[in-house]
Amino acid sequence: MGLFGRKNETATSAASAVGTATAPAPVNPDLAALTGEYAIDPSHTSIGFVARHAMVTNVKGSFTDVVGTLHLDGADPSRSTASIDIKMDSIDTGSADRDGHLKSADFFKIDEFPEMTFRSTKAEALGGDDYRITGDLTILGTTKPLAIDLEFNGSATDPFGNERVGFEGKAEILRSEWGLTWNAALETGGVLVSDKIKLNFDISAIKSGS
Repeated sequence: MGLFGRKNETATSAASAVGTATAPAPVNPDLAALTGEYAIDPSHTSIGFVARHAMVTNVKGSFTDVVGTLHLDGADPSRSTASIDIKMDSIDTGSADRDGHLKSADFFKIDEFPEMTFRSTKAEALGGDDYRITGDLTILGTTKPLAIDLEFNGSATDPFGNERVGFEGKAEILRSEWGLTWNAALETGGVLVSDKIKLNFDISAIKSGS
């Protein structure tokens, strides 16, 4: 069962010279039941990142203040949407000094740009439990497209009666394309912080009105 729906299979008639396709198979009723509006649960959601440091190791971090909404359409993946807002002051890399530097004018300039946002423009099923959602990612006032590959983790009713869906995703960006260009040269060659950043998404969302 997929988050945005599965691709419908068609069949051709061997007896037909024209090879006309049959109508799409009916939507799985369990899948259709997922259709609706969802609110991201911040306490069970993580949006993380990984940057190469000094060319030899990885630094991991996450944002702890995340809000957003999803509209899931079990019958038509293209009609599903996502909207996510991230408070940049919530960045956490496990080092107060490093977090302070990332919040400064060298990086995120949080006094001027307190939020990072994502607004979807396209959703599609890739087969099985794999999906892709494409949208506009805005950082430092710069908006560029981002495609996120997703895997559906399932749906369940929690002990409090909330209907939940969960999925995890990943993407990569070049931070320089959003104006994040600060760096320092190393004596041995290379730079302190990689331009390529890996993004990781672990999302839990609750169906509205459940």
